[in-house]
Amino acid sequence: MTIPFLDIKAQHVEIKDALDAAYHRVINSGQYILGSEVIAFEQEFAAYCDTKYCVGVSNGLEALHLVLRAYDIGNGDEVIVPTNTYIATWLAVSYCGAKPIPVEPDEKTYNLDPALIEAAITPRTKAIIAVHLYGQPADMDAINAIAKRHKLKLIEDAAQAHGALYKGRKVGGLGDAAGFSFYPGKNLGAIGDAGAITTNDADIAHKVSVLRNYGSQIKYHNEVKGFNSRLDELQAAFLREKLKKLDEWNGRRKRLAVEYLRQFTGGDLGLPFVPEWADPVWHLFVVRSARRDALQSHLAEQGIGAMIHYPIPPYLQAAYAELGFRVGDFPIADVIHREVLSLPIGPHVRNWEINIVVKSVRDFLDA
Repeated sequence: MTIPFLDIKAQHVEIKDALDAAYHRVINSGQYILGSEVIAFEQEFAAYCDTKYCVGVSNGLEALHLVLRAYDIGNGDEVIVPTNTYIATWLAVSYCGAKPIPVEPDEKTYNLDPALIEAAITPRTKAIIAVHLYGQPADMDAINAIAKRHKLKLIEDAAQAHGALYKGRKVGGLGDAAGFSFYPGKNLGAIGDAGAITTNDADIAHKVSVLRNYGSQIKYHNEVKGFNSRLDELQAAFLREKLKKLDEWNGRRKRLAVEYLRQFTGGDLGLPFVPEWADPVWHLFVVRSARRDALQSHLAEQGIGAMIHYPIPPYLQAAYAELGFRVGDFPIADVIHREVLSLPIGPHVRNWEINIVVKSVRDFLDA
């Protein structure tokens, strides 16, 4: 028996008829780029996120990149980013020619620590990117207060947090703009690459919609140097069908997380911490152990998929060697990246599978 980390195929089996119908809608429409499915998805996802606007783009990295471009952030500018995140957050800054300025997380939540942000602000700082890591929202009121005080743009990296709530409000509308990824493994995943930005700022929505399409509103009339970064019509059709299931699937994830927390209580495993103001969607269920690598190997021997998010932090990647960071420069992120392990969770994991995972983890810890 094997328990995969995430069974994406099971999602598609559950809604096969709807996905088949979506496919045929697009094929029969003759519209394959920026057609009616993209327009409809943008309207539906904006409504879901309680924002005025949504602009579909090719992936989550491009969502962040184009938002930064729309705010005219570029060469010589600095953008505050978490030390503890996937490298895409940093790459979006680099794509603009700006410099990522890393700030440590709160060790309990793994998200950007508001208490450490102001020390990193300089006259060159133009924006803060707050990541809602693992599906749990960052402390947006505190970060918003800092951004307003220093006249900075606040951008949400909501790639892992579709439907998460912060003090009862959906992520995606908690800052100036937000970038979403619909990579297949996300809570709302396409069947391929896809992304979107959400915002209440009409000007930014317009600029991103122009930038994503070669810098053009009218064919062959190019206002600015843009990009080919459009949400595909077929992916938009699939996303429309999966959006209808998102809250239900998130609910299943939450019930599994509750069961993990209940069964692991009292052990020496580091467990997720959820502040009272957060309602996460459990994109990942991340535990911590000083013997993480051995634990992962033990689970693999039992046929249990467990993954490390992420084994190498951005500041230690070869891609950012020019910044000169070393192990020890960011001790909180260093220890997080050495110890975190993501256990199986998803809308099609069964309770009895959770029981097996817990037993296997306990057997390892008690050995």
